[in-house]
Amino acid sequence: MEHDTDRKDSRASDEVVRLLSAKIQSGEYSDGSPLPAERSLMEELGISRTVVREAVQSLSKQGLVVARPRHRPIVRKPGYEAAISALESVATHLLDNMTGVRNLFDTRIMIEAALVRQAAKEANREDIAALKSALEANRAAIADSDEFYRTDNAFHGVLYDISRNPVLPSIHKAYSTWLEPQWSQMPRLPERNEANYEAHRRIFDAILLRDPDAAEDALREHLNNAWKQVCRTFDEQP
Repeated sequence: MEHDTDRKDSRASDEVVRLLSAKIQSGEYSDGSPLPAERSLMEELGISRTVVREAVQSLSKQGLVVARPRHRPIVRKPGYEAAISALESVATHLLDNMTGVRNLFDTRIMIEAALVRQAAKEANREDIAALKSALEANRAAIADSDEFYRTDNAFHGVLYDISRNPVLPSIHKAYSTWLEPQWSQMPRLPERNEANYEAHRRIFDAILLRDPDAAEDALREHLNNAWKQVCRTFDEQP
């Protein structure tokens, strides 16, 4: 009997997920708004609290709501960022060892190598100005490691924006989020900040000179050195 109840709850939850997803997709539940309260959904749909919570958990995994303890879930408009964020629980599981971290980092190198090549060929005046501004902010933050980390991330973020592809900024945000636990444990040293700034400057100079090969070489050298820094922090082989 208990198993029959579980199956009924599961089927009911699936139906509620379909219903709520449709309301989110149509805009009836707008982006940033809270879902109706649990009790309202229970009364409106004639379902149990268990079914409501299972449905909300499923919507959260799909990236359609943001669920926090003791708060009503917030609707998230379907989009690239929501889709990539929905992978977070899987990504976190894959990043529990250095092999997983290295695999993710390798994909970042491949993507950013392509991005700097594209930037060297296609960046317009506004793109160059944005990249220069990010580089100057990075230089100004060398003595402040927390601010340097933020401006370092912002410099790379401009490379993802230059493509005009809406998928790529979401990927950059995902990389930043998923790799932050490793990066945050690394010693923050002004001399390391200086070296990373110089690497960013070489990337910028190559893009400014419209030299995609030099831009890719500078990017790969920079990120390979960054990986060596990670390995030294965690006593791992590069």
